[in-house]
Amino acid sequence: MRNLFYAVAFFGVLTMSGCALNQMVKLAEDQNLTVTPNPLEVHADSVSFEMSANLPVKMLKKGKVYTLNTFYKYGDKEETLEPIQFKAEDYPNADSQQPKTTKNYTMAYSPAMKSGNLEVQGVASDPKNGKSKESSRLTVAPGVITTSKLVQSVYYPTYADHGYNNKEELIPTKVNFYFDQGRSVLKYSEQRSDRGKKLDAFIAAKNVTRTVTITGTHSPEGAERINSALAKDRAAAIESYYKKQMRKYDYKGMADSINFIAKDIVMDWKAFKDSLALYDGISSEEKSAYLDIVNGAGSFEEKEDQLHKLPTYNKVLRELYPKLRTAKTEILTVKEKKTDAEISVLAKMVADGSAPADTLSEEELMYSATLTPSLKEKEAIYKAATKKSGSWNAHNNLGATYIAMALEGDMAGNADKAQAQLEIAANKNASAEVHANLASVALMKGNAYKAADHLAKANGLSGEKAEGVAGVSASVHIMIAKYPGAVSAASKAENTATNLFNKGLAQVLNKDYQNALTSFKEAGEKDANMGLAYYGAAIASARLGQDAGVIENLTKAVKATPSLKEDALKDLEFAKYATNEAFRNALK
Repeated sequence: MRNLFYAVAFFGVLTMSGCALNQMVKLAEDQNLTVTPNPLEVHADSVSFEMSANLPVKMLKKGKVYTLNTFYKYGDKEETLEPIQFKAEDYPNADSQQPKTTKNYTMAYSPAMKSGNLEVQGVASDPKNGKSKESSRLTVAPGVITTSKLVQSVYYPTYADHGYNNKEELIPTKVNFYFDQGRSVLKYSEQRSDRGKKLDAFIAAKNVTRTVTITGTHSPEGAERINSALAKDRAAAIESYYKKQMRKYDYKGMADSINFIAKDIVMDWKAFKDSLALYDGISSEEKSAYLDIVNGAGSFEEKEDQLHKLPTYNKVLRELYPKLRTAKTEILTVKEKKTDAEISVLAKMVADGSAPADTLSEEELMYSATLTPSLKEKEAIYKAATKKSGSWNAHNNLGATYIAMALEGDMAGNADKAQAQLEIAANKNASAEVHANLASVALMKGNAYKAADHLAKANGLSGEKAEGVAGVSASVHIMIAKYPGAVSAASKAENTATNLFNKGLAQVLNKDYQNALTSFKEAGEKDANMGLAYYGAAIASARLGQDAGVIENLTKAVKATPSLKEDALKDLEFAKYATNEAFRNALK
C-alpha cells in the first residue's frame, strides 16, 4: 500500500512538472528577441552580432531553466552557438518583472554563409528530473550582408630611387686672381701663376660652360675705398682676359652661349672678418680690437680710419689686406653624361652579358630600367643590378617589378619571386619602399593583417609613392574592418576609379552614406564601365532610404556589369525592395 502511494505521488510530481514546462514553452511565444544588426553583417573575417532576450512576466517557473539555443543554418551545414540560459534562481522577481539578458556572438565567416538563417529554439527544463520541452525553431535574422566583401584589392609596385640625376648638372671651378693696391690691371705674373695656368687649361679644354661669375673685391684701406669702381673694374679685367683666351682657343660661336656675370663688392666687411678669423699674425685680443671697431657704430670710412690707429695696423695692411684685393672667378660647366639612348643600349648589353658590369655605374644601370616600359627588360636590368652590387634598392626594385608582373598574370608565382627579393632587400635595409612592397605581396597571398603590419612600417614615402601605397592601405583597412583608417587612406590615394570605389565603400561601412554617394559618383565618372561604382551608390541610397537612387543606380550597374543582376536579387541590402516593381524591372 505504501509503495502504491509513492508511485502515485511521484507520478503527480512529473505531471505537475510537465505542465509547468508546457506552460513555459507556450508563454515563450511572447518572448522578445532582438538581433543587432539584422540582417547580420560580415566585417573582416567574422560575423558579430548582439542578441537581447526578454521573457514574459511569470513565464520562468520556480526551479526551472529556460534555454535559448542559437544556430546559424546555411545549406546543409549548421553552426551551433553558445546558448543563453535563464535560471529561475537568478531571477527571483520573475513573477513581476521581465527576465532580460544580452549576449554577444562572433562567428568565423565563410562565403557559403551568405545565404542562411539565424535560428533560435527555446527549451524549458527541470534540472531535478531531467525532463524538458522544446519549442519550434524560430528564424530571428535572415542571412549575412556581405557589403564589406565588395572591397577591391589594390597592389602597388614601389620602386626605390635609382640615385641617378638625368638632369643637367653644373660643376663649379674656382680661380682667384690678386691685384696691386689701388689697381685693376691683371698682372702678367698672375696670368702665369699656377692659378692662371689652371684657368688657361680649363678654357683650352672647351668645357661646355653655362656661366662665368666674377666677383671683384677691395681691401678697406683708403687707397682702395676711394676708387668706388675698383672692384667692378677688377671683375671686368678678368672677363676681358677670359674672352681673350676663348678667342685664342677658337671658341667661335660657343662664346655666345656663356653668360658672364660681373659683381663688385664695395664697403663690405665680411671678407675682412673671414680673413681675420683665419689670420694668425696677431693675437686674439688684438683681433678683438679690430672686430670691436668693425662691428661698432660709424660709417665704413670712419671705421677704416679708426683701424689706422691700432698698433698692429701696418702688419695687417701688409700681410692680410693683399688677400682681399681679388677677383674671384667661379665657372659653372656642364657635367659630361651619357645620353638616355646610350644608357639604354649599354644597359641591355650589360643585362645580356655582352658588356661588362662596369660599363655603367650602378646608378646609370638602375636608371636605365626606368627608360623601358617592358617588364621583362626591367627584370633583366634589375637582375644585372643585383649581381653588380647586391644593393637593397636593386633587390627592392626587382621585387617591385615582380609585383607589376603579378598584376598582369600569374599572381601566385610572381608574388613568390617578389617576396624572395624583398626579403633580401629587407635584410640589407628595411626601408619604407621595401615594407610597402611586402604589404602588396602579403595582400596577394591573402593575409591582410600581415599587409597592415608592413604598411604601418612603410613611413617616409612621398609624392606618387605615397599616393600609390595609400591605395593599398585603403583596401587593406577595409579588409580588416578599420573603416576610419580606410577612409583616411583612400582620401590620400591616387584618384583612380578603384581607389574612389574603395573610398565610397569605406564611407558606407563607416556609416557616412552621403559622402559615399559622392565617392561612388566620382568612381563612375573615372570609369563609366565600372558597374560596382553604381552598385555601391545603390547600397548607399538604400541605407539613406532614397528609393529613386536605388533604382537609378542599379539600372546603371546592371547595364555596365550584367552579372550584378543576380547579386542584387540576393543582396540583403535590397531586401525591402524585393516586391518593388521598379526594382524588379531594373534587374530584368
